[in-house]
Amino acid sequence: MALKTVALLHPGEMGAAIGACLGGRGLRIVWASAGRSAATRSRASAAGMEDLGTLERALGVADIVLSVCPPHGALALAREVAGHGFRGIYIDANAVSPATVRDIGRVVEGAEATFVDGGIIGPPPIRGVSSRIYLSGGPARDIAAVFAGSNLEAIPLDSAAGAASALKACYAAWTKGTTALLAAIRALATHEGIEAALLEEWKRSQPELPKRSEVVTAQARKAWRWIGEMEEIAASFEAAGLPAGFHLAAADLYRRLEGFKDGTTAPALAEVTAAFRRGAPRRKGASGDRRRSSAPRAQEEAAPARFKFGTAAIKRDAAKRLRSLKRS
Repeated sequence: MALKTVALLHPGEMGAAIGACLGGRGLRIVWASAGRSAATRSRASAAGMEDLGTLERALGVADIVLSVCPPHGALALAREVAGHGFRGIYIDANAVSPATVRDIGRVVEGAEATFVDGGIIGPPPIRGVSSRIYLSGGPARDIAAVFAGSNLEAIPLDSAAGAASALKACYAAWTKGTTALLAAIRALATHEGIEAALLEEWKRSQPELPKRSEVVTAQARKAWRWIGEMEEIAASFEAAGLPAGFHLAAADLYRRLEGFKDGTTAPALAEVTAAFRRGAPRRKGASGDRRRSSAPRAQEEAAPARFKFGTAAIKRDAAKRLRSLKRS
């Protein structure tokens, strides 16, 4: 299979690094600068990518399209490519759910393209860094050969499209999910005035956690990209008959860090936890002060407080987000 030209959509930090990997293998790497930012143009130029200006021109010379974009834009980008009648090999390497990636596959195959599912694990692939792309469906083994000898190890799976994205979702459910959870625990501990005691206990019984609970500071500038990823993971859990709430909560936490987008320096943990709490909805009392009935105050105060696991508002919000993901 002669595969010589790759249209890379789009050269963010990850995409540009992958473009450099493939360019180093002797492939022609093209992209479309129309509507893209100056920062994107700079990354693409540094990676040695060839700017063809428009998507139509880039697709016109490409044997392969490699989609690397924020999760919320993956399906729309596939539709745009299909709308141009691209009939080569389309690789979706975005952090989306298995259901979303199958939808993407149907879109591009409907335009007579060949589809391969991809899931990237690890940081942008540069020399000395261990990163992998898992591939499934279609000519996954042929595509793996395209990456051979580069900084990005390609691992084909003997499974249909959806498997690579499922692996990525399971991996990130832990790594990015626990990053949010640990940072939220630090925020709660600070609020309750027991952070020092918690850190001391962690040092004794969970010595890796003090450092791990601060990982969020290095990731805060790109937390905005993880909102959609957490929502896609939540949808994956729900599709498997599992609770989606863990990762909807993680998405909410990362949404509260959008103010750090593209920052040049990492914020302090105190800034991150403050952002978590600033974004919190107004707290409602647990002892009946959400709704004041006409009962005498003394009678109301005498009634025992009842703890409720979750609230109708949270459940409605979770359902709304999941419905939105299914419609997209």
